[in-house]
Amino acid sequence: MKKEPILIVNEKELMDNIPLDEVLIEEIEKGFVALSEGKATVPPIMMIPVPQRDGEVDIKSAFVHTMDLMAVKIASGFFENPDLGLPSQSGQMLVLSTVTGMLHGVLLDNGYLTQIRTAAAGAIAAKYFAKKTIHTVGVFGSGVQARYQMEALALVRRFERIVMFSLDPPERKQAFVDDMKERLNVEVIVAENGADLVAASDVVVTTTPSRKAYFSPEWVKKGLHITCMGSDAEDKQELYADVFRKADVIACDLLSQSTRLGELRAVKEAGIITDFSSVREIGQVISGTKSGRQSDDEVTICDLTGVGVQDTMVAMLAYTLAKNKGLGISI
Repeated sequence: MKKEPILIVNEKELMDNIPLDEVLIEEIEKGFVALSEGKATVPPIMMIPVPQRDGEVDIKSAFVHTMDLMAVKIASGFFENPDLGLPSQSGQMLVLSTVTGMLHGVLLDNGYLTQIRTAAAGAIAAKYFAKKTIHTVGVFGSGVQARYQMEALALVRRFERIVMFSLDPPERKQAFVDDMKERLNVEVIVAENGADLVAASDVVVTTTPSRKAYFSPEWVKKGLHITCMGSDAEDKQELYADVFRKADVIACDLLSQSTRLGELRAVKEAGIITDFSSVREIGQVISGTKSGRQSDDEVTICDLTGVGVQDTMVAMLAYTLAKNKGLGISI
């Protein structure tokens, strides 16, 4: 068997050619369905903390049984980086053959592919759990992922206003406002506090790396959908566990991972849910095995921790497109 050359694709090429769009959302949906049907193998996340710099390095992967390639991602989040003029997240993906184990590609995306696959999952959560008609979207956080979540949401729901709340400095919040107005042509305002944000919103997305819960159960109202995606490690939490007592529908990307790393970890530890059989994985809802939102009055929560199958799906999309377009360099 002839050894395959290794394709190396840089960040600019990936950003210019792999958009956050409906095609990506469809691919991530396929990955979630494969996971729910037992046709994907996802190992536990390897997380290396670097507390001295408020940072962490994560290694994620997945083998989708029908694919002859897979991805291994090494990604970092160092949340003091904006003070240094650097993005808080970075990373790269390695594309490996599932037939020989040989390296076929290196996607030097600097975290871009992670950002858009995470945003795509947020859009999928809203697609199946948010009300069909919404007016206002609330987002906690003003960083890169907050922006991508709003862009992705606009692919599956029309909305007229974004309300944002963040503890970031005023200039970062204003940058978010200006950016979202330009990209999405919607009204964007900064809330005075979290309670005001939730009161004004039909859908709320939490995108912060908070180590302390801030989303109060008192804020929950009929018809609200919450997508929480900031908690992806044992020491992170955005929602108070009691928020889940108010939910009619609770979903997640991967139950075994969410109860270990996500918001459902605190719920499990508090004994709020002892039988998780009613918690549906998003792949089960996409495939129709379990239901999503059934009425406009229901309160729905989707806990997203980021699953390796998302990385393999976005990496395969990027690698295939790069080969077809002649991007990158081969060695």
